[in-house]
Amino acid sequence: MSAVDPIHDQGTLEAVAPSRSLPARSPITALARRLRFGRVVERGLGILIFLALWEALPRLGLVSDAYLSPPSAVLKTIVQLGLDGQLWKHIAASLQRSLWGLLLAIAAGVTLGLLMGGWRRLENIVDPVLQLFRQTSAFALFPVFILFLGIGELSKVAIIFWASFWPVLLSTISGVKQVDRLLVNSALSMGASQRFIFFKVVLPAALPSIFTGVRLAGAYCITALVAAEMIGAHSGLGFLTLNSQETFQIPTMYSGILLLAVLGLLLNYLLALLEARLLRWRKGLSLDD
Repeated sequence: MSAVDPIHDQGTLEAVAPSRSLPARSPITALARRLRFGRVVERGLGILIFLALWEALPRLGLVSDAYLSPPSAVLKTIVQLGLDGQLWKHIAASLQRSLWGLLLAIAAGVTLGLLMGGWRRLENIVDPVLQLFRQTSAFALFPVFILFLGIGELSKVAIIFWASFWPVLLSTISGVKQVDRLLVNSALSMGASQRFIFFKVVLPAALPSIFTGVRLAGAYCITALVAAEMIGAHSGLGFLTLNSQETFQIPTMYSGILLLAVLGLLLNYLLALLEARLLRWRKGLSLDD
C-alpha cells in the first residue's frame, strides 16, 4: 500500500470542504439601500436649497432684512435665547400645554370612538351633537373658553384639546367600523367572550387607523398652541412669536416660528416611533424583504 501524500490529501480536503465565504449581497437589498440613500440625499438637498435661498434673499437686498431675517441671524438669536435661559422657559411652557391637551384628546377620543364604533345605537344618539360641535372652530370658541375657564392654563389646554380631539375620535370610529367581520365571527365560533374579542381582535385591528388620527392630532395641537398662547400668556413659543412681532424683533419672531416647526417635527417623529413599536406586526411591502 502506498503512503498517503499529506499535501495532496490536504488539498483534496480543502476542495471537498464547503466554502465559508460570506453570502453574496442580494441585488434587491443593494437596490433598496441605494434608493434609501437617494431619498435622504434628495430631502437634504431640498432643505439646503431652501436655506440657501432664505439666506441669499435678504443678503442680496432682494428682500429687506427688516421683514425677512436670514437663517444665520435666526440661529444666532436662538443661541442667545438659550444662553439667556429664556428659550428653555418658553419651550417648557409650550410642551406642557401641548402635551396635556394632546393626551387628554387621545384619552377622550379613543374611548368615545371605541364606544361609538362598537355600539350603533350610541352613535345614532351622540353623532348629531358631535357633528354640530365638530363644525365649530376652536378659535371661534375663544370667548367661551375664557368665560368659563378664565385666562389661565386651563383655557389654553382646552383650546389644544378641542383642536386635537376630533381627528382622534373620527379615526377611531372609522378603524372600529373597518374591522373585518370574518375575524369577529371566527372568534365567536371558537367561544371567545366579548371582552376577548374587543381586546384581541377589534382593538388591534383598529390601531393603525387610531394612530393615523393621533399623528394628525399631534400636528393640530402645535397649530392650536399658537392661538392658545394668545390668551393672557407670558411664556411659550407662541407667545414669544407674537410678542416679538408686536415689538418688531424680527429675528426673534422667526426663531419662535422655526422652533414651533421643529417641535412639531419632533412630536410627529416620536409618535411615528411609538406607532412602529406597537404595530410591529403590520409590515408593508419593502424591496429589501
